[in-house]
Amino acid sequence: MRVTALGATLPPVGLPGLDPALSRLVAVDGVAADAGSTRTWHVLDTGDALDARGIEPVGTIVAVHGNPTWSYLWRALVAASLTRAHTGTAWRVVAVDQLEMGFSERSGVRRTLAQRIADLDALVNELGIRGPIVTIGHDWGGPVSLGWAVENRDRLAAVIALNTAVHHPDGAPLPFALRVATARAMLAAGTTGTTAFLDTTLALADLDPAVRAAFRAPYATVARRRGIGGFVADIPATAADESTPALRRMSAGLRELTVPALFLRGPKDPVFGEGHLDDLTERLPHADVHRFEGAGHLIAEERPYADVVLDWLDEKVVDAGDAGTTATAAATRRTAAGRGSKPTTPAEGATPSRGHLWDALDARRDDDDTAVIDMTATRDGEPLRVSWRQLSTRVDELAAGLDAFGVRAGDRVSLLVQPGPTLTAALYACLRIGAVVVVADRGLGIRGLSRAVRGAVPDVVIGEVAGLAAARALGWPGRRISAAALPAATSRALGVEASLSDLARAGRGRALPEPPAPDAEAAVLFTSGSTGPAKGVVYTHAQLTALRDTLAAHFGVTADTGLVTGFAPFALLGPALGTRSATPDMDVSAPRTLTAAAVAAAVRASDARMVFLSPAAVANVVATAAALAPDDRAALERVETFLSTGAPVSVDLLRSAQRLMPHAVAHTPYGMTECLLVADVTLPEIEQAAGDRGVCVGRPLGTGQVRISAIDADGRATGEPTTEAGVTGEIVISAPHLKRGYFRLYVTDREARRGLPDRWHRTGDVGHLDADGRLWVEGRLPHVITTAEGPVTPVGIEQDAETVDAVTRAAAVGVGPVGRQVVVAVVEAGARRPGLASPSLADDVRASTSQRLAAVLVVPTLPTDIRHNSKIDRTRVAAWAERLLAGEKPTAP
Repeated sequence: MRVTALGATLPPVGLPGLDPALSRLVAVDGVAADAGSTRTWHVLDTGDALDARGIEPVGTIVAVHGNPTWSYLWRALVAASLTRAHTGTAWRVVAVDQLEMGFSERSGVRRTLAQRIADLDALVNELGIRGPIVTIGHDWGGPVSLGWAVENRDRLAAVIALNTAVHHPDGAPLPFALRVATARAMLAAGTTGTTAFLDTTLALADLDPAVRAAFRAPYATVARRRGIGGFVADIPATAADESTPALRRMSAGLRELTVPALFLRGPKDPVFGEGHLDDLTERLPHADVHRFEGAGHLIAEERPYADVVLDWLDEKVVDAGDAGTTATAAATRRTAAGRGSKPTTPAEGATPSRGHLWDALDARRDDDDTAVIDMTATRDGEPLRVSWRQLSTRVDELAAGLDAFGVRAGDRVSLLVQPGPTLTAALYACLRIGAVVVVADRGLGIRGLSRAVRGAVPDVVIGEVAGLAAARALGWPGRRISAAALPAATSRALGVEASLSDLARAGRGRALPEPPAPDAEAAVLFTSGSTGPAKGVVYTHAQLTALRDTLAAHFGVTADTGLVTGFAPFALLGPALGTRSATPDMDVSAPRTLTAAAVAAAVRASDARMVFLSPAAVANVVATAAALAPDDRAALERVETFLSTGAPVSVDLLRSAQRLMPHAVAHTPYGMTECLLVADVTLPEIEQAAGDRGVCVGRPLGTGQVRISAIDADGRATGEPTTEAGVTGEIVISAPHLKRGYFRLYVTDREARRGLPDRWHRTGDVGHLDADGRLWVEGRLPHVITTAEGPVTPVGIEQDAETVDAVTRAAAVGVGPVGRQVVVAVVEAGARRPGLASPSLADDVRASTSQRLAAVLVVPTLPTDIRHNSKIDRTRVAAWAERLLAGEKPTAP
């Protein structure tokens, strides 16, 4: 059938967000299979606008859309580049409509990937763009733009890609959405004959109707949609497809690119999965990556990507050039074994830790004393005990077995095993061979855990049956290893290739690979998700070793100390510290399941002198103390050090816990997943320091440092970090055991170090230092209440309200616009239904604090994080309070 050509046109006037003055038509000589013709492109080009203002751009961003969008996709980048040109760096942006697409010419020529790369090169040359050039592509515009980049390295400054893929494994099926679209019976009807493919793609984001109509504008007729069908038909799904050689050349060539690279991803994408991103970062290991949680395929319509792109270019290209560093050299230095993370340097004044995390385990490999006690497993009625000799042997066997299984340094291994000897051995075995352990506990909840594991794209999953079943049902990536030997039918059903016992047998007598370097990545630990989606925090071996050394030195841990821990992040440090450890009989994902009797039993079994619990666990231990038998109380009386960390803990709760452990020094260290130990304070020190607002968390540990960045009237931390007493602001920290960075969260990483030297971190907490150098925490930065009189922090108000007899817990939140918010107290006070507090309770709460309260509300239970059951979700409470005060029917927050 003969296809009629259609000429290029300008878009209609009035499309939202699009300046018609930036549209232009460009006639370009056809190339390759299209040689001898002249083709007309529609492009959005800011070049003339910059010339008219007398602004010389530093380079050109060439933006390439995918299928079935057009250059309209890049309107935010176009607009942001012009806005910034007045005040900062100026980039020319050329956003193209690929031939057969958008408002460019419909030539009727079948365009393969190689043809499209050649077409783009001809356009760039016709426009006279010499360099430096940055390419950015989305969807199938990714291979086109990256293909051009590989072939034009001499003009290249950087590459950027949004939700794309550059490789399809032989024999692997296409994603379901593309299998449907490419099916012979569906291809013509779904992509060209009807608007089905277009409609399905646009439905992947919640678009304003006018924006949706703008995306549809170039594709109103069958003739104008033929390019959509042609794009889909050209997808290289098999080795025999015409565009497969071009895709392979391009993807192989990416390994030789050393310019800065940025990959932005919306994880809720049914077409391009986490495996595609993993493949990209494996080819460009120095790339910066950011995953916008909650966003999908049309990430450019869902997140403020334009500012991210331009900020990144300022940092990686412009600033690097101004500093006399070539982009190539800067990118090369950023290459790291962890596929996308950046190396760092030790904190100022810090002494890097030496050795490996497993040194103490190696030193005691011939020791038959107890190393780990499993209180959930028994032999002859006694807890299971594993000696240092047994544990060291098991670690070596598993390490060698994992190596034989094909696990290599830098591979990510997700551990879905309850704390105990099995998890301990598996974790140290992974560390020994340089594998990166991914630790996301069940305390995140099934949705949070699934998001974390899928986002980490593990190469291997080691799990118990429940975890493996979840991995199978939820489609988590990675080869499967079972913690215990399973029946053959069960293994097949769960996709299990081997058990840990199988690996141990395979590893016996096998030599171990060389240990990893100190700056190699060791672990990805996930945050609790109490302040948004759980974030993966990357640690190197040196940073974990520094954590071990800081903990041992500060708390005087020796081989005879013994450790009982019901706090998951520290449950695995016993072997690293060279001391025996026991995890109480509890559900570690639900701290409130821990009883006083279970703690006492673990202390008695391990003869422990140190107990490490989370605040929620401590609360239930105190609540169940009446059930303690005389031998339980005697065991707890032998404890010398008691720690509660992970979330704020009240003085009254500490006092109650110390009454159970009367000879222990009660500590409440302050830390976070990003730096597990920042500061520490004892109960006597807290009582001596009483008087300031907030929670006293003491002084920095070891060589760690704390500063305060003062907040402005809008609640933003803009002040120069200082140690001046009495300044309230964001808490800024540095320590040898501070994390390397966040896993595939470039934007979060950048914000966490905004305006700071290397190896410093913005915690997101607010507080102040007192005259004696003690740190007081007053809440979270997003929870600062911006009143007309100035910013107000919540914790002091909450402490006041909790002095009222009827109040068990309180949250202070802001309601109203930024800068004019009013303070509302929301309390737990035995109410069965949410709503306004009774007049008498409201009067009592108002009388407890000097802060003026606009309202006092009651709820049966305040929402808290899953892991600690104690961090109040003030953002959620504030939104609920605003709805309630606006007249909505009372519901639970």
